[in-house]
Amino acid sequence: MKKSSDKSLNADQVCVGVVTGPHGLQGAVKIKSFTADPKDVAAYGPVTNKSGEQRFDIHVIRANKKGLVAELSGVNDRNAAEAVQGTELYVSRDKLPELDEDEFYYSDLIGLPVEHINGEEIGVVSLVDNYGAGEVMEVELKDGGTEMYLMSRDVVPEIDLENRRIVVNPPTEVYADKGHADEETEEEE
Repeated sequence: MKKSSDKSLNADQVCVGVVTGPHGLQGAVKIKSFTADPKDVAAYGPVTNKSGEQRFDIHVIRANKKGLVAELSGVNDRNAAEAVQGTELYVSRDKLPELDEDEFYYSDLIGLPVEHINGEEIGVVSLVDNYGAGEVMEVELKDGGTEMYLMSRDVVPEIDLENRRIVVNPPTEVYADKGHADEETEEEE
């Protein structure tokens, strides 16, 4: 599975990252990268914002656990860095690596219908992200609300891009038994 975006502008554009805020006073920004190797956000040439009206060259200064610190062309001070906070960074799909048969970009999943393994319609994919414990797919439920599913072969056994559908096998919820819950309450007192 290759990382990439949540929402894409169109089928030809893929979101490779987002500016999460300014860094320092000289115009550097923090970027959350959606690429498999976070530094690759700068490897595909200039990026644009969602509308395509802004274009940036990215120079990565450093990477850490929280993301990247980078310079964007045309962003020369803290005010300019604050102005681009929240900007999603897009590249043309043809600049990205060819995918293997069982790989996909997150953006390819957004908007796909999700059904339970028993055939029941559940909802539509609204987001795919990694919050540190693995990839998670967020689904807007047909009856309202959202639900998140771990992107594992057990929980998401089928992603059928050709027929535009995803099948999930949600794990059964685990609840502590009454005895276990009573022990925890006693320890807290």
